[in-house]
Amino acid sequence: MPVSKKVILEHQSDLRLCTLCPDMIGPVITGEPSTSKIIQIGQAPGIHEGRVGKPFSWTAGKTLFKWYESIGIEEETFRKNVYMAAVCRCFPGKNPKGGDRMPSLNEIDHCRPWFEKELELLKPRLIIPVGKLAIQQLLEFNKLTEVIGKQFKIQTTAGQTDCIPLPHPSGASTWHRMEPGKTLLQDALHLIESHPAMRKLINST
Repeated sequence: MPVSKKVILEHQSDLRLCTLCPDMIGPVITGEPSTSKIIQIGQAPGIHEGRVGKPFSWTAGKTLFKWYESIGIEEETFRKNVYMAAVCRCFPGKNPKGGDRMPSLNEIDHCRPWFEKELELLKPRLIIPVGKLAIQQLLEFNKLTEVIGKQFKIQTTAGQTDCIPLPHPSGASTWHRMEPGKTLLQDALHLIESHPAMRKLINST
């Protein structure tokens, strides 16, 4: 039986009360309470997401949604129809050497049950991990070239599903703007566009 939006709202309400990680900077960021069969999982919110109140709402998000627009999915449609999760749901803070701090293993472990609950509730047909940290939660690999542009069948706590990774759209990264990353990104987007769960979404809008 499909999960109801009410159940997702209750889950997100509980999630927003989480205070397990003292070094994380709130608020807890969640996406729309979508009952989608597609889950996107990012790394963690950036410094601006807390103010805006939604994931991928700054520079990296602009790049990410340009990618999706290139395969026929507008940002508003994506946000409403794809469940947007993250490895960690709070801003980790800044790294003294520049950029955002990488979440610790303890912080990742604290947040993992929330994602596992979402898998259990939604039973996705497609998971799109965005960026190295997110991909590492689902696949074993050494280099992005081993996973970007490919589709994988993975086993999760909620059963088997498809996984199509994307690189992180960070402005600080050149990986997706240079070869072979540029071509592999297009390969990945084509796989996402062609996936039956995404085709169903695109055809319904």
